[in-house]
Amino acid sequence: MESATLPFQQIELQLNERVQDLLSRLTLDEKVSLMPQYQAAIERLGVGGYKHGTEGAHGISWLGKATSFPQPSGLACTWNPELLQRIGEAIGDEARAFYRKNPTVNGLTLWAPTVDMERDPRWGRTEEAYGEDPELTGRLSTSLVKGIQGDHPKYLKAVATLKHFLGNNNEIDRGVASSSIDPRNMREYYLEAFKPAFKEGGAQSMMTAYNSVNGVPVILHPAVMEIVKGEWEMDGFIVSDAGDLFGIVKDHKYYESFAQSMAESIKNGIDSVTEETEETIKVIHQALNEGLLTEADLDRALFNTFRVRFRLGEFDPEEGNPYAAIDDSVILSKKHSELSLEAAKQSIVLLKNDNNTLPLSKTELSKVALIGPLADEAFRDWYSGTLAYGVTPLQGVTKKLAGKQVAFESGDDRIILTSAASGKAVGMTGEDGRLAVLHDVPERGELFRHTAWGWTANTLEATSRGQYVTLNDSETLTASADEIYGWYVKESLNLVPEDGGAVSLRTWNDKLISINAEDGTLQVGDQDAVAQAREFNKTVIVYGVEAAVQAAKAAEVAVVFVGNHPLLNGKEEIDRPDIVLPEEQERLVKAVYEANPNTVVVIVGSYPISSTWIDENIPSVLYTSHSGQELGNAVADVLFGDYSPSGKLNMTWYRSVDQLPDLMDYDIIKGKRTYMYFDGEPLYPFGHGLSYAQVVYRKLSLAEELLKQDGTIKLTVDVENTGSVASDEVVQFYIHALSSRVKRPLKQLKGFEKIHLAAGQTQTVAFTLPVAELAFWDVTREQYCVETGEYEILIGRSSGDIQLTGRVQVQGETVPPRDLYHTVKAENYDDYEKVFLDECKAGGASIHPTADGAWIAFKDAAFAQGAGEFQGLVSSAKGGSVEIRTGGPAGKLAGTLVIPAGGTLQEWKSLSVPVSMEAGNTDVYLIFRGEVLLSRFHFSA
Repeated sequence: MESATLPFQQIELQLNERVQDLLSRLTLDEKVSLMPQYQAAIERLGVGGYKHGTEGAHGISWLGKATSFPQPSGLACTWNPELLQRIGEAIGDEARAFYRKNPTVNGLTLWAPTVDMERDPRWGRTEEAYGEDPELTGRLSTSLVKGIQGDHPKYLKAVATLKHFLGNNNEIDRGVASSSIDPRNMREYYLEAFKPAFKEGGAQSMMTAYNSVNGVPVILHPAVMEIVKGEWEMDGFIVSDAGDLFGIVKDHKYYESFAQSMAESIKNGIDSVTEETEETIKVIHQALNEGLLTEADLDRALFNTFRVRFRLGEFDPEEGNPYAAIDDSVILSKKHSELSLEAAKQSIVLLKNDNNTLPLSKTELSKVALIGPLADEAFRDWYSGTLAYGVTPLQGVTKKLAGKQVAFESGDDRIILTSAASGKAVGMTGEDGRLAVLHDVPERGELFRHTAWGWTANTLEATSRGQYVTLNDSETLTASADEIYGWYVKESLNLVPEDGGAVSLRTWNDKLISINAEDGTLQVGDQDAVAQAREFNKTVIVYGVEAAVQAAKAAEVAVVFVGNHPLLNGKEEIDRPDIVLPEEQERLVKAVYEANPNTVVVIVGSYPISSTWIDENIPSVLYTSHSGQELGNAVADVLFGDYSPSGKLNMTWYRSVDQLPDLMDYDIIKGKRTYMYFDGEPLYPFGHGLSYAQVVYRKLSLAEELLKQDGTIKLTVDVENTGSVASDEVVQFYIHALSSRVKRPLKQLKGFEKIHLAAGQTQTVAFTLPVAELAFWDVTREQYCVETGEYEILIGRSSGDIQLTGRVQVQGETVPPRDLYHTVKAENYDDYEKVFLDECKAGGASIHPTADGAWIAFKDAAFAQGAGEFQGLVSSAKGGSVEIRTGGPAGKLAGTLVIPAGGTLQEWKSLSVPVSMEAGNTDVYLIFRGEVLLSRFHFSA
């Protein structure tokens, strides 16, 4: 090791000077070895090995047992930034403790929070993010970032990595799909969620997404450099998602060589490469040798990663770093368990409470029935890590009602499977639990608990050993899984009805199970096997619904727990087939309610789960995400009134998928997505959530009613708890532009405060909002614009329950008529039909029609001198045309630009055509015939 007095080791020097000194001492080979996620040790300089990427979405994952908090979708329902900061602090503390145990493997770069906008509840990763609104997401994720990273002026506790930038809200074809996002949607919605965590939270890391945006893989998208590192001045480092950098070649087919994908990704801001280490090193050397990448490019990337490592205190004496001494005592500490319980309680949403059915009385009730497949479970999701413990609802309620009768029925059938051919029953052979057709007497067969999770997902649990049937590596079914878990969920089976009442079994990946002719084992077999070798009779020994009905009849109150398993019917790489409650579970609820009208439903879900029947019939309904270790205690506290629910929905709960556009439609404005633009009737609105308290809103006071662009909206509102129960309340502040050149949100959240109200207490809640926050993105000038006009102030309990309104007048701007004499980006349209945004290889985006007659519109264009020529940058392999019309898609034809066939779709040429347009203002429509791409255009007089 070199001298201990090297400049990079001298803590009195400026940070950037120390980083530059270290980089100057590295050889090129050493620099290359520091580019992968697993950074090599440079022993001669005393630089240890380091790993970027420890999962920490709602607790530290995969490093050992750690405190588990509710899923992020549940944390978002707390609407409590202060709570999120404390949770971030706890996660950061536990990350430090794991790092102290093994600094080379347990890195301090945490891959959390997920900031993606959830414009569609069918997204398979909905549980990982914070909802459909950028204001809510921005504030909560910023608070988590602050907690994780700490507040020391010099040192970072840990590093938060925002993911997945950008436009990532579908799993289907995520590695090849492109999200079409126009400038208004981009600036007002998708970017808006990420900005606060950088600008206010100082987030030190970001992960790019797998998908493309407008035809360009995000890892290569200009927004990474121009906006994140440019406009937002992010001074940390950017990491690629696992396998994504090589996916540019393998999945997107965007480049032909890994060397080119490596070089262009690093030059576009990727500072840490999440690919296999040796392969990464090999490809970087190849890119250097081919002249695609320079040492200076590596220096820029390594400056960013090492600047963060220095701030973590790695190269300084421990005594000066307040976080260095954090040890094992914080992991699973009592304080963190209490925080997990507090978060779980605050996340619970009371969706409905007719006749004040809830809370239930601990003193008056003597017998309660807990029913349903979620009643005695505390599941973990993919990023939950290892739970030290998990309190189920049954355990929580049983503890709450000590000495009382608490009955439980899952509602699941108990079944025996027999071979349709031989009549022999399925049992288990040996300690490994292999399933085989064994027993001549059916009653001797294994009794399986059959849980139907909806659609094609079923699980079988061998009751004799309490383990799930799974598919082992030799593709044989065994009852050997302690839980339903894994990247590939091999405990999922599809029981397919066959002719004559039999069923066939299909595996998680849709392979047919057949009976081995030699030993009777159940294994993946010949898809064309004779029916007798692959069909089973299912004999129901205990009918789950009937048992649930009997339990409900015998109880004073029935509480039915329904919902999802976090790894079935929707997870990473799998979007949801629907948004409704599985029909098997709804059937269970109906039967229990018929048996006992005193029925409460608790939905335990990773995402909104709709049931119009439950809403119309069940008097009281609660919702909670999968809430980790304290789920059961939190639910019990709310059910029995020891905590008044205060959670608010972070997403609109739609009635059905009929209210949603296509999953791949990323235009929330035209598609009428989210509470901001949805004009239908939701099942439950964004921000909804009831309480046991009676809260009244009074006296909205506006400081001023006439404001300039540089002014501030200041308002207060009085909130009174007129009831006898103390409770938290989330006061929500929305805004609405009463007139505008463009379609503006019906409502837009601009502030919220979570307050605690004692019984009889009144609080005055104040909000301030810079007038600049009223801006929309003006595509005509590519800038934010605050329009002159009236704006409505809305204060309420939710987006659908506005209690008080007021108005302010703003002296802003009036958007001038469009100038189409200068070059206009075609993506800056005002309206469109049947087009999506694609890449323009000559730079920027292009319009790509999906049908003949597709069009884009440019409203209120001023032609002071008329127009005699139209010129466009176009591309067409097969040939086509662009019609220039005024007034409408079928309006007056001013001219037609014909694009001849030839070349490829991304060979760009500038073509012009004479047009006849009179002087004055008009709406211009460009209508596409054939497959023609248009990037930009202008008119000449």
